[in-house]
Amino acid sequence: MFNTPPKIAILIYSLAGGGAERVVSYLLPYIQKQGIEVHLVLMNSIISYDIPKDIPIHYIEKSEGDENGVLKLIKLPFLAYKYARLLKKLKITHSFALLTRPSYINILSQYFTKKTYKISISERSYPSMQYGYKNLQSKINNILIKYLYPKADQIICNSKGNANDLIKNYKIPPSKIEVVYNPIDIEKINKVALDSSIFQKDTFNIITVGRMDAGKNQELLINAIEDFPSVHLFILGDGPLKAHLHSSVENKNLTDRVSFLGFDNNPFKFLKGADLFIFGSNHEGFPNVLLEAMCCGLPILTTNCKSGPDEIMELEHPKTDDVMITDYGILTPVGNVDLLKKGLSYCLEHPAFLDNCRIRVKERIQNFEREPILESYVNYILKQK
Repeated sequence: MFNTPPKIAILIYSLAGGGAERVVSYLLPYIQKQGIEVHLVLMNSIISYDIPKDIPIHYIEKSEGDENGVLKLIKLPFLAYKYARLLKKLKITHSFALLTRPSYINILSQYFTKKTYKISISERSYPSMQYGYKNLQSKINNILIKYLYPKADQIICNSKGNANDLIKNYKIPPSKIEVVYNPIDIEKINKVALDSSIFQKDTFNIITVGRMDAGKNQELLINAIEDFPSVHLFILGDGPLKAHLHSSVENKNLTDRVSFLGFDNNPFKFLKGADLFIFGSNHEGFPNVLLEAMCCGLPILTTNCKSGPDEIMELEHPKTDDVMITDYGILTPVGNVDLLKKGLSYCLEHPAFLDNCRIRVKERIQNFEREPILESYVNYILKQK
């Protein structure tokens, strides 16, 4: 299809904190080291990850993160037109977009120029759940996914769960879909020095990382620790529910047992000092934070949300009415505070179980080593249609 050396454009909203953004921060230098010209295209000026200074950065807009949903929809054709013009100017041969809205723009770009490039997108959520809230935003996104996604040349999913969701609920042809798990920079994380200054020795320190929104459901974690006076919860992240979560902690008189650490692009220094990683998400594509916590040697207590945790933790027998114990930690049904408490209680009462988990997570994380996974990404992006 392409007679000239490949030129790859990577389109994403921003490089603010997040799993997809971290993947891009890994992909850019990797692609560059392969001798392939790569361009980063953003829609917001926030860059929280380190990337090579000589990689060109282009902006099709510089929007604010709290834009109105209707405005975002109206702007899609305009941004697709601008992106198409940029692709033509740069003579891009392969355009790769991550996250839902950049994926729409990537697909729509072909209607504003003679398509001479391969369009790949990366689905990193479980769409039927992410857009399953029956509101207008969900309805519009479901329509756009059903209409636009089949027009991409290729869809790279980061779990078998969200790949099956696209096939079953959006009728995407399986031939368009590839599954590539998220990469983890094990060597880099191992080099990070522990910062234990925030932890108290006489408490059981549990930590979570994630954007403060309804989907991540940090409120579930706050509710879960109420009955455990020896437990201190540390929350890393930022987002629209920040003020609400602070108020919830104050109203429950938990300010001395819940600490908000904000966003930090090096959470590993804190993860390494905790006793347990806890995660309450309602839905995921493939939660990077579980892999990062495992790389830091942390046992896991997580909701069994779709999708990712059951694949990561190799769960063999899912349950909806009880906790699920694995070699790497415990899974609980989504949104069930009582069973999350039961899982936390089990962890507190079985220190030998946690010790074994710390060994096993270090073994499991080797399956997500960065270099082989990045190689798979590039091979799929460059693969002939």
